[in-house]
Amino acid sequence: MSETDGGDAELGYEQARDQLVEVVRGLEAGGLSLEESLALWEKGERLAKLCERHLAGARERVESALASVESEDEATSG
Repeated sequence: MSETDGGDAELGYEQARDQLVEVVRGLEAGGLSLEESLALWEKGERLAKLCERHLAGARERVESALASVESEDEATSG
């Protein structure tokens, strides 16, 4: 992430998700200038990518844990 990310990279999944919800609400509410809307959209894009990275990491951990359990099961039953 760059210096202009507003510190988004340090957010945990739940924090990023909650901020993304607020961004969507702000965009849906309307009443913003074009520049404000674009800035909010860009923030939403950063937050969505951060959430995706968190979920991908969690998915990898689950898959690794499942593979480990399967390996142990095969070793003990084989």
